[in-house]
Amino acid sequence: MKKISHIITRTPAKSLINGLTSVNLGKPDYQRALEQHNKYIQALQQCDVDITILPPDERFPDSVFVEDPVLCTPHCAIITRPGVKSRRDETKIITDTIERFYPNKIERITAPGTVEAGDIMMVGDHYYIGLSARTNQAGADQTIEILEKYGLCGSVIKLEKVLHLKTGLAYLENNNLLAAGEFIKKPEIQHLNIIEIPEQESYAANCIWVNGKVIMPAGYPTTKNKIIALGYHVIEVDTSEYRKVDGGVSCMSLRF
Repeated sequence: MKKISHIITRTPAKSLINGLTSVNLGKPDYQRALEQHNKYIQALQQCDVDITILPPDERFPDSVFVEDPVLCTPHCAIITRPGVKSRRDETKIITDTIERFYPNKIERITAPGTVEAGDIMMVGDHYYIGLSARTNQAGADQTIEILEKYGLCGSVIKLEKVLHLKTGLAYLENNNLLAAGEFIKKPEIQHLNIIEIPEQESYAANCIWVNGKVIMPAGYPTTKNKIIALGYHVIEVDTSEYRKVDGGVSCMSLRF
């Protein structure tokens, strides 16, 4: 289990209200989204990490979701190639920041591969890559090839219903895996201690482990109690405005 030292976030742009969405929950309230982002930063500040906050970029409504354009590993950073064209140039506005943390250790996914790092879950030195509407086989193959170059490894999991792999999974270290919906029975992850998230709380499957603490969306008592029972300190954050644009707790930060 490696300590997380650095976290990168980006302040949401006003254009967030026009972000991509697959759910019918209405447009986000920008002021509320900004307040929720500030509370998210405050939660991260309780986790003994150095936080870099990037400025908003109005050209990219989804750019608050910094997780997708970059995969940060202990040995290299992989600049991805998002599956949605409107998000591709988000990689350009974050590269300079990533280069500060990973000098001469930047790799890139190239066409025809597409990868969004919301589809990638790290378990030790192994990376599970979800094949989704946003991440294709060519992108997964390139990612695995890069990981192997650095002594890491990867494998794929096919998604059937959800947008991203981490929509329904969260690895909390110590062999503990939160899983919802289609993931509960996936054979690829049965060796882990699976904590089942009930269907009505499936949004809460997207949590993050940060140095022994778990940050999770507010309002999911069954999930919260299951995480506390495992011995973690839980911090709840309201992400209601981000849920309206397919966002969750993990989407809003890079953690390495």
